[in-house]
Amino acid sequence: MKGMVFTELLGFVEQTYGEDAVDDLIEGSDLPSGGAYTAVGTYDHKEMQSLVTTLAAQSNTPPNELLSLFGQHLIQRFKASFPDFFRTAPTLFDFLESIDNHIHVEVRKLYPDAELPEFRAERLGSATMHLDYHSKRPFEALASGLILGAAQLYGEFKAIALRVLSAACSGNDAPAKRQNGCSRRNRWSFTTPTAI
Repeated sequence: MKGMVFTELLGFVEQTYGEDAVDDLIEGSDLPSGGAYTAVGTYDHKEMQSLVTTLAAQSNTPPNELLSLFGQHLIQRFKASFPDFFRTAPTLFDFLESIDNHIHVEVRKLYPDAELPEFRAERLGSATMHLDYHSKRPFEALASGLILGAAQLYGEFKAIALRVLSAACSGNDAPAKRQNGCSRRNRWSFTTPTAI
């Protein structure tokens, strides 16, 4: 997992809970890296899981809620750092379609070793879209937060009906595999205001 996500998480924690919370989080988590992240580094996704689990306990907030809130924060940071990705997509649906077809292509140019989730968008008319998500990591809630944050950026937050149509973890169903190493698939369905 790219270091930028880790450095942004620590920035989110500092902004939300204060500077001391970052130190407490790093000290309370199992981090082989010691919590010393660089934006261009690559780190095991299990460190992100450890950070989120520790932060959930320290803040008394469910892990998926934290990941969703972080996703909403992260999309704002992406817009500030990569404004052209947003400028070239005039609507939320255009942006969601561009994730795999444009954004991740550019990310792979910069970071060939990046293991990115897949997003497959399918428009079902002018006002409805399905978005399929596939990842080997358990960060569906982070993806949901990114999507909700993007909807806010495009001014379509109240108009989006976001729901998981299906969620499956294929592969070995042992609990450890389900949390760390299996393939995850989710589908979200969106309806814009013109269809509501």
